[in-house]
Amino acid sequence: MMAKNATLSGGVLKKVILSYTYLAIWIVLSGTVIVYNKYILDKKLYDWPFPISLTMIHMGFCSSLAFFLVRILKLVELFTLSRRVYFTCVLPIGALYSLSLWLSNSAYIYLSVSFIQMLKALMPVAVYTIGILLKKESFKKSTMCNMLAISIGVAIAAYGESKFDSFGVSLQLLSVLVEATRLVLIQILLNSKGIKLNPIATLYYVAPSCFVFLSIPWVFVELPVFKERGFGLDFDFMVFGTNCLCAFALNLAVFLVVGNTSALTMNIGGVVKDWLLIAFSWSVIKDSVTPLNLVGYGLAFLGVAYYNHQKLQTLKAKEAEKKCQLQQDDEEEGGGLLLTEREQNGTGEKGDSQY
Repeated sequence: MMAKNATLSGGVLKKVILSYTYLAIWIVLSGTVIVYNKYILDKKLYDWPFPISLTMIHMGFCSSLAFFLVRILKLVELFTLSRRVYFTCVLPIGALYSLSLWLSNSAYIYLSVSFIQMLKALMPVAVYTIGILLKKESFKKSTMCNMLAISIGVAIAAYGESKFDSFGVSLQLLSVLVEATRLVLIQILLNSKGIKLNPIATLYYVAPSCFVFLSIPWVFVELPVFKERGFGLDFDFMVFGTNCLCAFALNLAVFLVVGNTSALTMNIGGVVKDWLLIAFSWSVIKDSVTPLNLVGYGLAFLGVAYYNHQKLQTLKAKEAEKKCQLQQDDEEEGGGLLLTEREQNGTGEKGDSQY
């Protein structure tokens, strides 16, 4: 018995260690992609300020590797989508995703990594607000007060930003708004229809459409600059190749984390990642982080943490309700079977007495 318990404890411990190893890999890769993109786009660093081109390179690379994994190696199970579902559900999500990536990558040209992470704390506010507008969320005063606290915290952090750039802030806020809309539409267009795609399958379907959507503004915004400056002839395959590999590895890490941990664990990991990025931005990149920045982000962080706690409690309540319903159904089914047996026995006894 003791040996069995020891084996069970060892198995649980191994699973926990593996889960948090995947989470750590995701945090490192996510931070690496963010800092790498900042390095490439920032005019004071690598000085390649072409966010549309960088995003298109990512999408083209990820599309090719996803196709290789899905169609050639067949390592990932593919959820088959009809043409109607692809055009009415996947393409709108792809359009929003491409716009979100374009805007967020553009913001790195104007804002510090640390300040961008602080602005991203507004994501729950945007998701909740859009969810209410699209009737996916119900209005609650307590939740709205929490959203207001997060917004005030971000506003304080923005007020304390020493290198505030209104255009960069506008780009990042628009990116948050577009990304929140995409997340809500995924629930409405895909999840409600029972379509759940893993990150690799998502790249397989969405990345090619993103590449096509991004090529439209690229022709008018960045292609003329490339022609004028003669860029592209000295394309650095080492820099952009490793950048693309990091971006694809991040999607693989998401695949592993989603499969081995909970959504709450990912949310907590995201918060840890943001704090680590702020610390890295301040200590290594030498971005300015003021006390008012930290006070504002600290308030927003508490609001986000409380929001995640509320979502967890709601999920637990729903799971408990489902279990109770299943138990009730099992009891009713068992009672029905018992009643049927009694009826059959009663019928047999009456038949015997009639003879």
